[in-house]
Amino acid sequence: MSTVAGQAKTGASILYTCGICQSVTLKHPLILASASPRRRRLLRDAGYEFSVVPPSLHEPAPTQTPAVNAASWAEALAYFKAAAVAASYPDAIVIGADTVVTHSGNIIGKPKDLADARRILSTMFGGHNDVITGLAVLCLAHSRRVITHEATAIIMRPMDPHEVDQYLATGAWRDKAGAYAIQEGGDKFVQSIHGSFSNIVGLPMEKLKDVLTQFEV
Repeated sequence: MSTVAGQAKTGASILYTCGICQSVTLKHPLILASASPRRRRLLRDAGYEFSVVPPSLHEPAPTQTPAVNAASWAEALAYFKAAAVAASYPDAIVIGADTVVTHSGNIIGKPKDLADARRILSTMFGGHNDVITGLAVLCLAHSRRVITHEATAIIMRPMDPHEVDQYLATGAWRDKAGAYAIQEGGDKFVQSIHGSFSNIVGLPMEKLKDVLTQFEV
């Protein structure tokens, strides 16, 4: 059962459970460095016992400089989130994650407001997008760290303005990379998915299990 350090955020229930990603037995306490209720639900459904400690870290807006690609950006933010929490919990295994969406080679961040959410969705519909989650797992007491990422390809179907307005009215676009959440009504926009579904939700559980086996008893 998970515990929350500080104020917990509530969220809609997730439609996905990671039945093939049972938990592993770890040497140290496990901490999720994220306030995301979706990531918390994925970990809990997989059977992990963990605490939640959101990092005190201001997330910069995604950069579009040629020197930084989406995977590197997501990995860097995941690492900084995990490191910010691990500094106070050196004996714990800390998980950090950051999810970005790319379209036509551009990183799509979280919308600033309703108008920005409409612009993002209108741009992405009817085409190919990639959801990339950077993943960082740290244990400072043993000088161990693994930094990696997972990518899932999504083909979005065309949507008419009325459907877009209906979705925007739900508010599910807030604080979501790409302005949509597949587990909160955004699935109706998706024509096909190629890769990890849990990665789209915000935490690639298959890859996380592989990483955590390196920290097993």
